[in-house]
Amino acid sequence: MGNVAFDNEKYLQTQSEHIRQRLAQFGGKLYLEFGGKLYDDNHAARVLPGFQPDSKLRMLLQLKDQVEMVIAINAADIEKNKIRGDLGITYDRDVIRLIDIFRDFGLYVSSVVLTRYCGQAAAKAFQARLEGLGLRVYRHYAIEGYPSNTAHVVSEAGFGCNDYIETTRELVVVTAPGPGSGKLATCLSQLYHEYKRGVRAGYAKFETFPVWNLPLNHPVNLAYEAATADLSDVNMLDPFHLEAYGITTVNYNRDVEAFPVLETMFQRILGTCPYKSPTDMGVNMVGNCIVDDEAAKEASQQEIIRRYYAALCEQKQGKCSDDVVRKLELLMRKAQVDITSRQVVACAMELAEKTGKPAAAMELPDGRIVTGKTTNLLGASAALLINALKALGGVPDELHVISPNAIDPIQHLKVDHLGNRNPRLHTDEVLIALSISAATNPDAELAMEQLSKLRGCEVHSSVILSAVDEKTFKRLGVNLTCEPRYKA
Repeated sequence: MGNVAFDNEKYLQTQSEHIRQRLAQFGGKLYLEFGGKLYDDNHAARVLPGFQPDSKLRMLLQLKDQVEMVIAINAADIEKNKIRGDLGITYDRDVIRLIDIFRDFGLYVSSVVLTRYCGQAAAKAFQARLEGLGLRVYRHYAIEGYPSNTAHVVSEAGFGCNDYIETTRELVVVTAPGPGSGKLATCLSQLYHEYKRGVRAGYAKFETFPVWNLPLNHPVNLAYEAATADLSDVNMLDPFHLEAYGITTVNYNRDVEAFPVLETMFQRILGTCPYKSPTDMGVNMVGNCIVDDEAAKEASQQEIIRRYYAALCEQKQGKCSDDVVRKLELLMRKAQVDITSRQVVACAMELAEKTGKPAAAMELPDGRIVTGKTTNLLGASAALLINALKALGGVPDELHVISPNAIDPIQHLKVDHLGNRNPRLHTDEVLIALSISAATNPDAELAMEQLSKLRGCEVHSSVILSAVDEKTFKRLGVNLTCEPRYKA
């Protein structure tokens, strides 16, 4: 399923070295804004095979004694129960999850800041919950004219109204559950308050994508645009970097558009701007750690197709605009791919047409394609899962790995007690049945042992899956796409 494209150990070493250099540049305290996912960056792992989802966290562990974590969350996102799409949990729940993860790794989480706070009831309740857990909570407010009215923003009536976040360590990492959480504003507000107190402090940005030293239309960078298609982000050449150094680099529109304002803010806060371009602000060694460019291109092209299918399904469900779908179609053309580049699509659709019922296909790590069709006993996804585990374990296709004694009670429970009309097993139920059978059946036990090998496998379904099946595949680390249509 592709070669390793990324040297993860080199990344851990070089990225931490450059953060130390940036810390030394300011000589006091550094506020490091972390873009993207800090703990489980699954997007990076998909487009750069070899990149570990927890790489950023592992890198920070090399600086553990210097690091202090501050988590920002937009109060409006708490109020509207905004969901983190890749995990299916609300942003406030993810903050709690991240705190537990960081602490388990021995990182110091000092506080949470509620950004754009304006008295939201849900935000107040969340603050009370956090304080009950022993966390310090601060409030930052919406500032009229932010960011363009710098005279007002950088004043006592602007940043001066925000709570000062008390920190004790020299490297303050500001992270968040997702985009739009106010990380940059938090860092700038802190710079304002630090300099009022006579503390020398600096700012830098840890942003994985776009990769500044890859071409503008490299599939890795196009995949970033695909991931943020709903935010209207676009990659662009950094004109400030080109003017200052004569070097072509890639950034994205929001940073480029905001840089003149940020430059003015730095000048008002620090007396001078330490950076000549948005690219200067970043600490990003990803491009230097790609060891197989072709593998990275292929993986990124597949990611763009997956994002396209996800948008089609969301469009069908009324969750996505036509503009997003059109943008993803354009990105596929730029990346020189289409849906035929995803092998599992044709396999799933051929079986669905042949049987007249929902079907699914999976590409195994060795390139083999297995399929699953709808039967009286199993849904297509459940059948696919069993067939894949048997193939990976070398269990002959004709052998049954699930005992009727395991299936019958589940069906009895579903139909006779839980009111389901459909006795077919979902993916979670078939795994339970398989685990029960494994206690007495060596073939079932062998199949169970293959579950970890499913991570990273490609799957396509001829219909939009139930939430249960989709969640199971997500937990298994499978890369799922679906046709934008419901089961008839």
